[in-house]
Amino acid sequence: MSLFHKIAGGLRALFRKPHIEQDMDDELRSYVEASAAHKQTAGLSREASIRTARLESGSIERAKENVRATGWESVVATFWRDVRFGLRTLRKSPAFTATAVLTLALGIGATTAIFTLAHAVLLRSLPVANPSELIRIGDANICCGTYGLEDDWSLFSYDQYRTFRDGTPAFTDLAAFQAGRNLIGVRRNSTSQPAESQAGEFVSGNYFSTFGIGAFVGRMLIPRDDREGAEQVAVVSYRAWQQKYGQDPSVVGAAFTINGQAFTVVGVAPPGFFGDRMDVPPAFWIPLADEPLIDGSSDRLDDAEENWLDAIGRIKPGANVKSIEAQMQVELQQWLLSPVSTLGPGKRALVPKQTLHLSPGGGGVQVLRDNYQSGLHLLIWLSGLVLMISCANVANLMLVRSANRRQQTAVRAALGASRSRQIAQVLTESTVLALLGGTLGVAVAFAGTRLILRLAFPQGYVAIDSAPSLPVLGFTLAVSLLTGILFGVAPAAITAGTDPADALRGSRRTTGPSHTWTQQLLVVTQASLSLVLLCAAGLLTLSLRNMQDRYFGFETANRYILHVDPQMAGYRPNQLGAFYRQLHDSLAAIPGVSKVGFSLYSPMEGDKWEETIYIEGQPPPPPDTWPDGAAWVVRVSEGYFDTIGTKVIEGRAITDEDTPASQRVAVVNETFAKHFFKDESPIGKHFGVLDPKYAGSFEIVGVTEDTIYGEPTHKASPMYFLASAQTMAYDDLRGTTFEDSSHYLRAVELETQGSVPALESQIRRALAQVNPDLAVVDFMSFAQQVEHNYDQQSMIVKLTSLFGLLALVLASVGIYGVTAYSVERRTNEIGIRMALGADRLNVLRMVLRSAFLQIVAGLAIGIPATMLAGRAMGTQLFGVRPYDPAILFLATAALSVAALLAAVVPARRATRVDPMVALRYE
Repeated sequence: MSLFHKIAGGLRALFRKPHIEQDMDDELRSYVEASAAHKQTAGLSREASIRTARLESGSIERAKENVRATGWESVVATFWRDVRFGLRTLRKSPAFTATAVLTLALGIGATTAIFTLAHAVLLRSLPVANPSELIRIGDANICCGTYGLEDDWSLFSYDQYRTFRDGTPAFTDLAAFQAGRNLIGVRRNSTSQPAESQAGEFVSGNYFSTFGIGAFVGRMLIPRDDREGAEQVAVVSYRAWQQKYGQDPSVVGAAFTINGQAFTVVGVAPPGFFGDRMDVPPAFWIPLADEPLIDGSSDRLDDAEENWLDAIGRIKPGANVKSIEAQMQVELQQWLLSPVSTLGPGKRALVPKQTLHLSPGGGGVQVLRDNYQSGLHLLIWLSGLVLMISCANVANLMLVRSANRRQQTAVRAALGASRSRQIAQVLTESTVLALLGGTLGVAVAFAGTRLILRLAFPQGYVAIDSAPSLPVLGFTLAVSLLTGILFGVAPAAITAGTDPADALRGSRRTTGPSHTWTQQLLVVTQASLSLVLLCAAGLLTLSLRNMQDRYFGFETANRYILHVDPQMAGYRPNQLGAFYRQLHDSLAAIPGVSKVGFSLYSPMEGDKWEETIYIEGQPPPPPDTWPDGAAWVVRVSEGYFDTIGTKVIEGRAITDEDTPASQRVAVVNETFAKHFFKDESPIGKHFGVLDPKYAGSFEIVGVTEDTIYGEPTHKASPMYFLASAQTMAYDDLRGTTFEDSSHYLRAVELETQGSVPALESQIRRALAQVNPDLAVVDFMSFAQQVEHNYDQQSMIVKLTSLFGLLALVLASVGIYGVTAYSVERRTNEIGIRMALGADRLNVLRMVLRSAFLQIVAGLAIGIPATMLAGRAMGTQLFGVRPYDPAILFLATAALSVAALLAAVVPARRATRVDPMVALRYE
């Protein structure tokens, strides 16, 4: 019979069962009648011939069963019968079903929620056409720019990008886009609303065509938009169009003012497109050629040494990535040796060491992956432990259920049911139970993912959808099936080992030591895994507390951070002095504001600017020692250190006497002084940046205590602070860029005299008085800015603590269930003991001893496992040993108390056993 006929016959048997049954009945009846007719010809009576024919043919039902078993449809039909039977059985035990389903839903839901986030951050491709064809130039994520050599190149200057685009024919398209985001001030000309701070991104004219993205409304940017002198146009994101402009179709073609320049919006991006990375999507995409208009200069496009562009291309079919990589590395080195690059002789010697690697571009620039992958890997392991504890708990419930159904199992075996059929039935029931838990787990995962996103990204939107997707649903289905088999194996094995004769006697004795040991082993597993989770939560909590309690070199009480960007309002470098004086006076006039300071960026806001240092009288650092000879630069106003509470420990701070006409001065931190001057006092020494010829530019007049401006877990970097009122004339483009850009002090620090009512609204009014187009980028307390540095650690701590609490509850339920079942099973034994003189205290001690022996065994396994887990979490810990004794003691105590509370209820029930009632069971 052909495969097609087999499939067709099986489908007919499944969906036309009454007809098939009738056909089999008719055929078997015809066979019996024909056999009887033949026997009648031999002289038997009709009654005798029919009886003989039936005896020879055997059971009609067995014959029909044999016929059914010959087709593939019998497997489906049997499975469907088992599913329906399992559903009926579960419906008859609502308490058991609800407990098991809820337990599984929590375990599967927690695992699925973590997988949802991990899939979006670690595995998801950009929603673009054929993402597998995209190749990124570089393999590192750098924000937001570098100067000079990178060694392993991932960011490029505008001229380097054009060289690659025009000289690499293996790409059908090669697009460039800004590394990071650019805050812009946007105002629609037809409204009276003030300018708003929004995220913008400079992109090449072929950006959208490279990704294969078409417009939702209007058109996207095209290459002719990205040319000098072209009409100034922009594309708005669907999210900004929806939330900021109410999906108004007239936005397309409307005039906007962006950083004081006239632009026309020509299109709206499609809803699913959030840009080239998985963080906050830009509100506007602007051609690279318009960057000088937005930033007020042409330096970035013309500066061959400033690397500020990411690049992604679409390769031609059949192109070899390794060959392209080798070609582009040669192109890079040739460009670096060309006159365009302006590298000095020392750096030219390092050109042969410069490398470039291509990487898959389907996921875009994966900043979130680098930032969150270690934390996500930890959460994946922890959620897996919770799932294992859930499975162990349900397995224990299933074991108790199997033991209570021993007589039913024995009757089935006595009626001819094979062990394989009984095992299949138990596994089917456990799988159905797991699928029910997985279905509810999807809802738990949806809510859990939304919770995780709020914990991980409290500052705003990120392009991750918490709704279940096909990969997430597939993962949930796979986990449900796997867990169904996992916790169904032990009950199935017990079912297979049931002795029908022993079970039918109705004895309450155990089925054997293997049953008891299986349950106890599951409790031991739960206890050990719970200890690991509790210790992990304790270690991470202590680590977070150590981070938060660290002294960072500034004060946060009654201090606030306001971010503004004068470029959004069209201010040019020569206008900044008067602007900051006016802004200072306007903010200082607010009642309750005692101090106002300005800086290029503020402590722990996630920004930095690093330059090579040249000390007067010392040889310049070798070019291959970066960043050993570099320091962070912050340009600040007078009164800045007092405003943020940083102490000057030697010399003086920057004051209002540091004017354009006075000696250019700098204040350095302790690390700078120790790094560049060893044991000497740096006061009166001179240094410069950018080039050795500027080594005498700044005189050091003060030393401050170390202040943490970067990651809270890192040590202080060498830093120097320049006076905002002072300028220096450089004779090259690089120096002019440094000077102009560093005078845009975007961070405003405020100290208040206690709480000031409606402070933010008063600040906004003060800004509007200075310039209506001056937008507030953000406003928060200094303490909130510091707390944002712990968002990821805080998320991990909260989720780990939640997992630990859940594991403790599940382990307690498991201990309670096993102890309660043990008391019920040993009722006759307890009755005999009490009849022979045992008092209630002896019985209580016996039951509790049995429960605590399992906990002790769990601790014996869990303590070494906890130490190994602590070592594995080493990268997530700060100032904490991986095997902290106090944390281990507290976790052990918590587990022991939970076990005592779980075991004491069934233990007290055992003490109330009436010996006469118990002995009747015998």
